[in-house]
Amino acid sequence: MMRFSRLLPAALLPLLLAPAEAGARDLKLEEFFKGRTYAYGWFGAINGSTRRFKVVLDGRWNGQVLTLREAFEYEDGEKDVKTWRFRKTSPTTYLGTREDVIGETLVTLDGPIATFTYDVNLTPKAEPTIVRFSDTLLLEADGTLRNTAWVSRWHLPVARVNVNFARTEEGALAIRP
Repeated sequence: MMRFSRLLPAALLPLLLAPAEAGARDLKLEEFFKGRTYAYGWFGAINGSTRRFKVVLDGRWNGQVLTLREAFEYEDGEKDVKTWRFRKTSPTTYLGTREDVIGETLVTLDGPIATFTYDVNLTPKAEPTIVRFSDTLLLEADGTLRNTAWVSRWHLPVARVNVNFARTEEGALAIRP
């Protein structure tokens, strides 16, 4: 019987045997988002419609609160600005608010991963349309931050959002979804 190691070049074995998160560092929101960050993303609904966007983010950290201004530009030309405020409550948790988020969200860090869930009113000037976002951020070994969010209404999935963040616009463009 041929041994497994003879089936693969020796150079590939360390890659296959290394932990999936090798090289990834712990995510700290105030470190990743301090200063300017760029992102590209897309929103895909269960009805098949999609919408692409880019975001320029400006983050300020005052030692307790990360203020993160997000300037969105959608492919159809629409623009929007949202501002998150994340208050650090422990080395691995933050409480976050944004103008369209109902209440606060608890952000929990676990190494290179952050998770949080929050409700958003999509129609603030009309009859409320409340959806729930469940976000997972993953800091990759190359410094890229990938966000996958599931959107649900009445506990049923209705959409998915993918956003890739990088420190440079060129870096964000290279990882465009």
